Amino acid sequence: MPTARPRARPVVVSIGGSVLLTGEGDVPYLEGLAERLGRLGRDRPLVVTTGGGRTARAYIETGRALGLTDVELDELGIDVTRLHARLLAGRIGPPTPSHPPATVREAVESVHRASPVVLGGTEPGHTTDAVAALIAVRLRASHVVNATDVPGVYDRDPKRDRTAQRLSRLGWEEFRRLVAAGAPGTPGQAFVFDRLGAELLARAGIPLYVVAGRDLGNLEAAIGDAPFEGSRIGP
Repeated sequence: MPTARPRARPVVVSIGGSVLLTGEGDVPYLEGLAERLGRLGRDRPLVVTTGGGRTARAYIETGRALGLTDVELDELGIDVTRLHARLLAGRIGPPTPSHPPATVREAVESVHRASPVVLGGTEPGHTTDAVAALIAVRLRASHVVNATDVPGVYDRDPKRDRTAQRLSRLGWEEFRRLVAAGAPGTPGQAFVFDRLGAELLARAGIPLYVVAGRDLGNLEAAIGDAPFEGSRIGP
């Protein structure tokens, strides 16, 4: 009697809100993303976090103008990320839970019963990148894929400087310096990855792959640890 093929190690994917909803081609993109995540989740434990993007930033900017505290602003952003998670989870369909987990513990427990699992933010002070990193450490994931609106990590902001160079491979120390310069840690921050998430992955020795989230073929390659276009951060 043939033995069952062992499942691959877990992978965690952090999808930025700026990738999920751009105002252009969102429905076909989400359909394609859901199909690929559902298929890939059958072969390995897969957890996906969804960011808040411009929708969350709009609420946060309005809330800040109204005098809300940073905790309240974070909570606004979390609510938006959970809406994005429900949208994606609903399109993937069973066995993905239609009501996304609200904590890291729930996500880790859920993925052993159903994969993929999709969730948004969990608590104030943690971006969805940090949530992805926390889950990756708990699951001892093989790697984390960060799907963002730029095709990798650059030495300067490529949206402002056309001469910026993409860094295909870099170590954690170099990446820490870039994160410290570009991620202030305030509600609604926009950077390729956040400080807490970077520190967690660096300490655990879990590689981070950064790719353009709208290139679905390339995203799938990164999830499967196949050759991809983007940046690899790690040892």
